[in-house]
Amino acid sequence: MTNAVTARATPAPRYNEAVVRKFIIATIFWSVVAFALGCYIAAELCWPALNLDQAWLNFGRLRPVHTSAAIFAFGGSALMGSSLFVVQRTCRARLWGGEALANFVFWGYQFFIVMAALSYVLGYSQGKEYAEPEWHLDLWLTLVWVCYLLIFVGTLLKREEPHIYVANWFYLAFIVTIAMLHVVNNAAVPASFFMAKSYSVYAGVQDALIQWWYGHNAVGFFLTAGFLGMVYYFIPKAANRPVYSYRLSIIHFWSLIFMYIWAGPHHLHYTALPDWAQTLGMAFSIMLWMPSWGGMINGMMTLSGAWDKLRTDPGLRFSVTAVGFYGMATFEGPVMSVRQVNSLSHYTDWGIGHVHSGTLGWVSFITFGMLYYIVPVLWKQRDVYSKKLVAWHFWIGTLGIVFYITSMWVSGITQGLMWRAYDKQGFLQYSFVESVVAVHPFEVVRLIGGLMFLAGALIMVYNLVQTMRGATEKTSAAFAAQAAE
Repeated sequence: MTNAVTARATPAPRYNEAVVRKFIIATIFWSVVAFALGCYIAAELCWPALNLDQAWLNFGRLRPVHTSAAIFAFGGSALMGSSLFVVQRTCRARLWGGEALANFVFWGYQFFIVMAALSYVLGYSQGKEYAEPEWHLDLWLTLVWVCYLLIFVGTLLKREEPHIYVANWFYLAFIVTIAMLHVVNNAAVPASFFMAKSYSVYAGVQDALIQWWYGHNAVGFFLTAGFLGMVYYFIPKAANRPVYSYRLSIIHFWSLIFMYIWAGPHHLHYTALPDWAQTLGMAFSIMLWMPSWGGMINGMMTLSGAWDKLRTDPGLRFSVTAVGFYGMATFEGPVMSVRQVNSLSHYTDWGIGHVHSGTLGWVSFITFGMLYYIVPVLWKQRDVYSKKLVAWHFWIGTLGIVFYITSMWVSGITQGLMWRAYDKQGFLQYSFVESVVAVHPFEVVRLIGGLMFLAGALIMVYNLVQTMRGATEKTSAAFAAQAAE
């Protein structure tokens, strides 16, 4: 009883919210950049002349700019900002390392993003999916990431709460595993100290296996584990309900962490990779369905007794819908990992549809839910500027996702069937160009869906900026009144 009274009497620590606000502003900015770039390169696939015969506008150079902006700039800023927000409040401790170290992590990470994007546009790339930056930028990111890890772990060690809340376990798994993946996959020998060119220390099928061990687990730990940390903090906070089952959250964590790391070989079906390794990746991918849906059920059931809040809190709709998309994407992924299905889906737009059901429906929507909760908290507002605009954002964005992923599913299956069609003489029935012509209407529908999603994001930006401006105006008025006294 004494301990409980003492805990209640202890004043709340003064959190470092300045760096969190910077990451949140960066998240909002990069969302527009990433989505706008995605729409532009989608338009290039419909009308290739949009590259204007400029090398730096070529699809091959802009595509990694889009993926890096979406995953590392938008998603990474959201993860780093929300993790530093959550760890302080669940530990009741100020960030370890002080203002200078936190600011170095923010500006160092933003510098990496900008330099990586410039290098892609100028034609410098390792040619590795989600790992395109050359060796000098990889070294810089390693330094920044180690500092980020030190801040997070240091805050956990100085915590005032005896228990480490489960959201922090997911954030920690994201930080540690991404560090390991980054260092191993990007091991390279520079061509010279002054050249932005290097050669991987791996070769052949070993290089491919390491790359997709990295690539799939970048999805698993960057785009899944980290954002599950958001689920376990922001949905209970927005719903004002405890997590449905804390025991299930622990089972979800450890089973997901163990199984995900083995699933990468399913990207290399029907290649030179040994059959046993392909089968291993397929088996673990199928098993991943269970822990993934365990997390989805836990997130959904957290709203038990609070479903009425979906009518009054449109930001919570984003988070709950994101969990639904998470369940859908983590069912579709194991299905596509089966070799017989993969023989139809691989290299087609079906894979693009699957990836974007995850990145738009899961990653972006859970981030939007987080933003609508965290911005009023950080800028000391009672609520967002306009709930009606949040609702508009939700419905326009959801409809955009539906257009996007359904068009890609139809396009992908069309491509897969055309590429494997043979005539009576055993020759291919369709040329590749014919398949390109056949899917053109679906590419246009995909673009329309992307533009709708971008329009929703622009509504969000206006809404959140207005929310922030309200805080600024209130603070200015308070300063003016104080000065007058």
